[in-house]
Parts: sequence; structure tokens; C-alpha cells
Amino acid sequence: MTIDPAKSGAGSPASPHDHALPENHASLVVRGRDRTGIVATVSAVLSGHGANIVSLDQYSDDPRGGAFYQRTVFGLDNLKAVLPTIEQDLTAELAKGFDLDFTLRDMSLPKRVAIFASKEDHCLLDLLWRHRRGQLPVTITMVVSNHTDTADEVRAFGIPFVHVPTNEMGKPAAEAEHLRLLRGNVDFVVLARYMQILSGDFIARLGVPIINIHHSFLPAFIGAAPYAKAKERGVKLVGATAHYVTEDLDEGPIIEQDVVRVSHADTVADIRRRGADVERTVLARAVRWHSEDRVIRSDNSTIVFA
Repeated sequence: MTIDPAKSGAGSPASPHDHALPENHASLVVRGRDRTGIVATVSAVLSGHGANIVSLDQYSDDPRGGAFYQRTVFGLDNLKAVLPTIEQDLTAELAKGFDLDFTLRDMSLPKRVAIFASKEDHCLLDLLWRHRRGQLPVTITMVVSNHTDTADEVRAFGIPFVHVPTNEMGKPAAEAEHLRLLRGNVDFVVLARYMQILSGDFIARLGVPIINIHHSFLPAFIGAAPYAKAKERGVKLVGATAHYVTEDLDEGPIIEQDVVRVSHADTVADIRRRGADVERTVLARAVRWHSEDRVIRSDNSTIVFA
């Protein structure tokens, strides 16, 4: 493992886009069993503190006691001082006959993310570019890679680059180093075409959400050279899927998917380029939605208020 803070850009001045996050705004995510009065109770608590509800989305799979989900964004002057009291009042009111949990977050404090990558750089560099342009409301704490190919490009963005050579160290040692780097320093992790399988033990011990991107076809092509296999089968659509990582490989809750059309005239290089394009956009949407508390996990599925 190597890191050079002097070259990585750690401690560099903040970008002008770093302050694009909404000031004095909070997100409130509520989930549980549906029943009469949830929206009214939440709204009453917020209005009782003089908060202005900016947006409110809700979904129930059955109004008679089914699963209920709600995302509310509200604004309030002096939010940081009042937020603990709002949390206490919500806890007290929602305990009165409601079977609900909630999370409350100051949206002016960006979530901290580490990006894992290997040799392919299209998703990684796209995220870094979008972050620099103020399109991703996150703090990128580091980029971790099992190769050094992207080190100079990452450092040019002012982001620390950490090389953890998994093959040389062995997987247990590499994952131990990853845990040392990440624990207490990130709120979630993004696998931007990171070509390593994470162990179930690592996922459990890390304890924060992990978002992955992978190509998805109908039919699905596994193993090496998937785009060449797609060309051989004459596929008409190529796509990508962003999902949360679980111990079951590529079977975690799906956040976002998209496809693009290809034809018999497209070469393997054309299909690969189109696939890379859709991977970039799907991953960027998933990262942004997660960072804005728009994605609610429900067993092995998701509710996405995009």
C-alpha cells in the first residue's frame, strides 16, 4: 500500500463547488407499517418548529398496514441548533401507535465516499469530473485501487490515491488494509469497475453501503470479453445495473438500470464504447440518489424517489 499526500492533493483548497449543498435543509426518511396519520404527524412536528417542507414523496404497497416509505426535505433557519430537538419530537410522536423508523440528516454535510477502481477508468473519471463540477453532493475521501494506472489522473483532481496491491498482498491482507483506511472515514463506498470480489466478512465488518456497477445484457454474459460475446450473439441492447453489494455476488438491491440500442453494424469496439457510456450515467445517477437520501432499501429491493 502506498500513498503520497503531497502528490495526492490531500489538504488542497476547497473547490468553489464544495459549497453547492443546500444550507439549512434536512432530509427525513420514514419507513415502517402504513396507517392513518403518518404524513399529518410528521408534518405537524416539522411545522411546529417553523420548518418549510420543500419536497415530500411517499409510497405504500398497501394502505391497510402495508410497507410505507416517505422522504421529506425541509428548510429551517438555524437548522443545526434545532435539529436535535426535532429528532426528539419525532421520536416521541412516532412512538404513539406507529410502527416506524426514521433517519434525519443535515443535507449541508455531504456524505463521505471512497471510490474503488482497477484499470478501467471510465466510471472513476466520470465521477471525479461530476464531483468537480458540483454535480455530486459528496466528499470523496480517497480513491483506492489495486493498480497504479489511474494514480496521476486521480491526483490531478486533488483526491488522495491509495494503491493496495491485492494480488501481491493476498486478499485477507488487502481487505484488512481496506478496513484500516475506511473505518470511520466513509459513509459509503463505490466500486467504479473494481475488478475484485469482496468477501462477505469484509462487507459485514465495513458496515456501510457499497454501490457497484456492472454491465447487464439479455442474455447475460459472464467472464472475460462480455462485449465480444454480445457481438457474437447479435444482441440488440446493452445496458448497465447499479446495485448495493451483498454477499451474494451481483444480486444485491438494484438502484438504477439503463440500456442503449446496438445493431449488427456495430463493432465490438462500438458496443464496448456504448456500454461504457451507459455504465457511467447509471453509476452517476445511483451515487447522486444515494447521497441525497433518495434510495430506501427494502429487503432485496429498493424504493427510489428520483
